[in-house]
Amino acid sequence: MDVTCEVLGGGTHELELDADATYGDVLEAVGLSTQEASVLVGDSPVPEDRRIEVDSVQVLRLIKGGATPGGT
Repeated sequence: MDVTCEVLGGGTHELELDADATYGDVLEAVGLSTQEASVLVGDSPVPEDRRIEVDSVQVLRLIKGGATPGGT
């Protein structure tokens, strides 16, 4: 199964996943966990354990690591 995944603010990935892949597998394929991102289908979040039913998704990062301004 081919899926286009747009990581909002982070580029687009063309993924080749198993036919029975879940939305959680999409997150894993782009290097994110279910704790740090959600998969969106048509602007609505979908459960990570649901099988993929579309050929295009968006991923919204919920948290992003890095230093804070001012070094604190």
